[in-house]
Amino acid sequence: MKFTEEHEWLRVEEDGVVVGITEHATTQLGDIVFVELPEVGTTVTKDEEIVVIESVKAASDIMAPIDGVIVEVNEALAEDPAMANEDPLGNGWFFKIEASDPSQMDEYMTEAAYLKLIA
Repeated sequence: MKFTEEHEWLRVEEDGVVVGITEHATTQLGDIVFVELPEVGTTVTKDEEIVVIESVKAASDIMAPIDGVIVEVNEALAEDPAMANEDPLGNGWFFKIEASDPSQMDEYMTEAAYLKLIA
């Protein structure tokens, strides 16, 4: 897994890169009550706003961590946004992206570096 300074995580799988937010992010946001996900087939550019999250504390955006095409979204999360709080590194994922330039992931942190950042 790789981690961004914006508290997103990326996990490479056979059919794309799965993206979600970290437990630290969910703690900062509080209870998530609404998630607006991108549409499958949407072409995104790194740093483009693609997800809107609303929590009891604030509204927040998730930016695309890499260039690519959205190939899957977590419909269950749209139905039950609290999944992001309950299982942020598992069932609480947001979307899967087919990377057009996988080398963009090289600039993100390892888990050890991320844990150091949030310490």
